[in-house]
Amino acid sequence: MRIVTHPLRLVAALLAVVLLGGQAAASERTAHDFAFTAIEGEPLPMAQFAGKPVLVVNTASRCGFTYQYDGLQALYDRYRDRGLVVLGVPSGDFRQELATSEEVKTFCEVNFGLDFPMTEIERVRGGEAHPLFRWLAEQGATPDWNFNKFLIDPQGNFVAKYGSGVKPEDARITGTVESIL
Repeated sequence: MRIVTHPLRLVAALLAVVLLGGQAAASERTAHDFAFTAIEGEPLPMAQFAGKPVLVVNTASRCGFTYQYDGLQALYDRYRDRGLVVLGVPSGDFRQELATSEEVKTFCEVNFGLDFPMTEIERVRGGEAHPLFRWLAEQGATPDWNFNKFLIDPQGNFVAKYGSGVKPEDARITGTVESIL
């Protein structure tokens, strides 16, 4: 253990311990350090995806990009046997999501036949954002609308952000996915 002797360094170290609860500093964290609640209500730790790339997508049921659910399912179907996980994170931050996670789950099953994992409705922007999205913001990747896509490598590191207009089957996404599989 390193002993901090400079008063300002001591204050900074103590502040980091208090704010992070003794956890690794934000720069040392990976996506695997976070957890969601699955849309079915079960725990959904990101650590279960260690060794697999994950495409995290902030979704909304009433958005002009909602049709991308079909592309996300196709991407998942294409690469799931090779390890890719698509993770849908419904959010009402842009005021286009249904009221409850149960409504979202039914909407996605009935209209799109989705079988990739989804979380409960979460905040994805600002100070109240889910911790994974606050971590992504520290990486310079904040959702600016629904259906932003965030690629995480098998080690849990942020790789790339793709905006709403980039369809899931776009070569920019598939090419990067193939390079990290």
